[in-house]
Amino acid sequence: MAGVHTKTGTILDRIVEARRAAVEHRQKVVPLPALRMAVKRNKPARDFAAALTRGTLNVIAELKKASPSGGVLRQNFKVEELATGFEQAGAAALSVLTEEEFFQGALAHLTAVRKKTALPVLRKDFIIDPWQVWEARAADADSFLLIAAILGDATLGELITLGRELGMEPLVEAHTREELARALAAGARIIGVNNRDLKTFEVRVETSHELVEDIPQECIAVSESGLRTHEELVRLRAAGFDAFLIGEQLMQAAEPSAALRELFGN
Repeated sequence: MAGVHTKTGTILDRIVEARRAAVEHRQKVVPLPALRMAVKRNKPARDFAAALTRGTLNVIAELKKASPSGGVLRQNFKVEELATGFEQAGAAALSVLTEEEFFQGALAHLTAVRKKTALPVLRKDFIIDPWQVWEARAADADSFLLIAAILGDATLGELITLGRELGMEPLVEAHTREELARALAAGARIIGVNNRDLKTFEVRVETSHELVEDIPQECIAVSESGLRTHEELVRLRAAGFDAFLIGEQLMQAAEPSAALRELFGN
């Protein structure tokens, strides 16, 4: 199958294998019928796509305690306070890391953030199975990340379709032209260009500038990773990006909400 993730001994491989094992275990603890019941009780998802298309610098502010490349990014990781601060500072949406082992995330963080703010909330994780999409909606996520590099074409299409059936338009992430073409072929409408190579963790903001011309006008374009200044956001917006996903720059700041205001030029 085209695009199936192949093992090359990278950190990404270890994360994906750990996720497979975790999902297998959790499916036994919380079977799909239980998730379906929880989804039925939930209110509809908030409109993540609409939040990214306002006529301004739309920032998806990410709550991320740690990363494999950066270690612990923020000791004082109070998700509700962070989320409220980002909302007040003008974030368009929020992204919450839910992967436990490598990023010290938790699904409970997402649920707490969703209750505390009125913003749409993205589940940022390594989603490889439809069960995780149901789990995301049951936890009140409004959108979820799909990484083209770790999914085969059929699975990518299946997960996009399931997300829409549950009222969630996913953010589909690419790092290369080939991954971008596969995301578009699968029907992705929100395209994220990750400036970080997930195999080497090297960051090049130029990746966004190189790939944006291949993103159709009707798609929502999001630049992810390595964005640090107001000027960078202005240049990327002029190049065609609708929104920006920013995590480490905010998490490492003494005052994350103030750092977000600076990115807006305030």
